[in-house]
Amino acid sequence: MKRPDSRSLREALAREASAAGQSRMLHGLAHGVALPDLLDLSCLNGDVGGQRVLLVTEDQFLAGLALIAVDGLAEAVVLCPPDLAAEHLPVIAERAGATCILTDRPRSALPGLDALPLIDCAWPPVPAAREPEFERATEWLLLTSGTTGVPKLVRHDLAGLTAAIRPRPEGEAPPVWATFYDIRRYGGLQIFLRGILGGGSLILSGGSAEAVSDHLARLGRHGVTHVSGTPSHWRRVLMSPARGLIDPDYLRLSGEIADQAVLDGLRDAYPRTSIGHAYASTEAGVGFEVTDGLEGFPKDFVGRPGAVEMRVVDGSLRIRSRRTASGYVGSDDLALADAEGFVDTGDMVEERVVDGAARYHFVGRRGGIINVGGLKVHPEEIEAVINRHARVRMSLVEGRRNPITGAIVQASVVLDEAADPAPPEEIRKEILAACRAELSPHKVPALLRIVPRLDVTAAGKLARRPA
Repeated sequence: MKRPDSRSLREALAREASAAGQSRMLHGLAHGVALPDLLDLSCLNGDVGGQRVLLVTEDQFLAGLALIAVDGLAEAVVLCPPDLAAEHLPVIAERAGATCILTDRPRSALPGLDALPLIDCAWPPVPAAREPEFERATEWLLLTSGTTGVPKLVRHDLAGLTAAIRPRPEGEAPPVWATFYDIRRYGGLQIFLRGILGGGSLILSGGSAEAVSDHLARLGRHGVTHVSGTPSHWRRVLMSPARGLIDPDYLRLSGEIADQAVLDGLRDAYPRTSIGHAYASTEAGVGFEVTDGLEGFPKDFVGRPGAVEMRVVDGSLRIRSRRTASGYVGSDDLALADAEGFVDTGDMVEERVVDGAARYHFVGRRGGIINVGGLKVHPEEIEAVINRHARVRMSLVEGRRNPITGAIVQASVVLDEAADPAPPEEIRKEILAACRAELSPHKVPALLRIVPRLDVTAAGKLARRPA
């Protein structure tokens, strides 16, 4: 099936409606709607034509309906994730040049935004007031994650956001997509667009309101075939007794480093499933996907011509493609790309030889380094070693201040309670022995704690304190 380029999401839905009928669904935690119905219905009670819309909703399902309604009509839409601090909203609105707020919240929950008119976004949708005329390419403004203070705004367009989506092969059944991500962040938005443009259906997560086991049960009931999440999301799935409630055709990891332990764990849990881990970021867009079951990526990905070009400069991965953002918004002093159009991702890689083949392995973020007596330590490199222990499900490595070395390495480890029991002290000794065998002495954790759980951010990543 060839997927024609569309000027808007609603136009894409109209193309698909005649072929797919009413079977295509968008499922939320409490509600569901046939996607073709959204050609005649709207969740909005106002006109967004030509507006610069600040999209602020508690309900992810309503956010999805709103994106379909505004794309092609609004001049721009700002996707505000639910964990965005309320005090940051006025700054974001000013940088984006927002002219209205599209929300399911009361005015009292939006301090500092009294000058902007509210357009209510509510369930159930009602008949659209008029047939929309798609006259403009809406700007999609996304917020960066993992930064302190006010997030930066990054500008994308629909063509760039969808450039990595491949058409569904002729004769292949329509997919039922699901994602643990929130669709108002880049990773989740990619899956939302695949669901809308791929001729299938989409199941949205319930976020913090839905336990992992409940989410897996709901995915199973809806017959999910394709699922996306961060490695931290997937580690939680592997720890859940409900992991057998889904049997997907394909699962995807992105957003964090996919180490060999989580890839092997998923292979064991879902032996018939195709497993891929993808690299993408809000600024650089979708870079590539690896499907050979190994951590890292082949060396020949770097330097080859094509839709996505990559370089490694001083250990940092750099990307140039049509999928990258066009720039920052409201931050004129910040350059998103260099003079040649390459985005410095800040993700550090290291070349290694695995079974005679050269691969690049991700070792961590440039800004996440722990300084131990003047020596650099990437937490993710140590976590990859710890996670290979058979009893370990998740780990978090952080720096802890030390008056002599500046910092020491501290590790917190979550064990798989379903595995054969062994005294925690014995497991702790085994983990440290593995670290001493594979890591330089300054990288071996000075402190190692067994903990019941680790916090994960709203973006699905391990909650790391600033280095």
